[in-house]
Amino acid sequence: MKKFILQQESDNKISQLMINSKQAIFFGSIFICIFLSLVYLSAEILNDILYEKRLSQFKQNYSLMSDKLKHLQKRLKSIDNKVIEIEKKDKALRSYAGMPEIDLDIRKLGTGGYGTNSNILADNIAPTVNEELIALQLDIEKISRNVNLGFKSYESIYDKVKKDINRISKIPSIRPVKGGYLNSSFGYRNDPIDNVVRFHQGQDITVKTGTPVHAPAEGIVKRAYYAGGFGKHIKLDHGNGYTTLFAHLSKIKVKHGQKVSRGEVIGLTGNTGRSTAPHLHYEIHHYGESKNPLDFFFHLPE
Repeated sequence: MKKFILQQESDNKISQLMINSKQAIFFGSIFICIFLSLVYLSAEILNDILYEKRLSQFKQNYSLMSDKLKHLQKRLKSIDNKVIEIEKKDKALRSYAGMPEIDLDIRKLGTGGYGTNSNILADNIAPTVNEELIALQLDIEKISRNVNLGFKSYESIYDKVKKDINRISKIPSIRPVKGGYLNSSFGYRNDPIDNVVRFHQGQDITVKTGTPVHAPAEGIVKRAYYAGGFGKHIKLDHGNGYTTLFAHLSKIKVKHGQKVSRGEVIGLTGNTGRSTAPHLHYEIHHYGESKNPLDFFFHLPE
């Protein structure tokens, strides 16, 4: 049996500790276990520190990305609403130009079916943000496609209008008064005087008395006098089935049979006839059928 002697000298004295090989192995094993345990615990503590630091950084990045995402979604919603308005105007313009509407199926092409890009985000992005960004990507693709479709549509409309400018110039296309605000709209409503539900064939625009009324297109004056509920009113015939009517005026500045041009002042707003307050009642008819004037507001009068 081997023996190990541990000797220590201090104050001219010699201390000796004798252990055999089994004892050496035993104490050595304990030392190794303690050492490895300390190494393991140190590694765990270091890992926890790094994890907390990484988690804190991730939360900060997540918060910033979430705020940016909300901002982008808000802007995208605003752009999408504008695209919808453009589509409505496109529909009206095509009607004026005598062109067919864009097929609904064509407008819907490409609104779905995009593949998910697995590299759209880094590995540490939360699934919720990932899903929102993917949805945002799809919305951007949809709006981009609709914008491109709109540009192509306007190009075709422009070419058509250049060839048919005479007819187009006689289609009502400007708001008849500047300023004011839209009141009773086209469609069914409660009559403000007797509270009976009736179909309102025009658009009311609330403005102060004396506001100039402009012709929305070239035309000929068919009526310019006081009559019943309309009070002082003017009716224009623009040709190609289009007529417009302006009621509750305070002053008429044109005569029957007179030719007027787009933008020309034909009267002043007022409160005559069956009216409860100063405003302009504006109607558009096409071959006798009443149309929503809002679909014909493309420009303000100059």
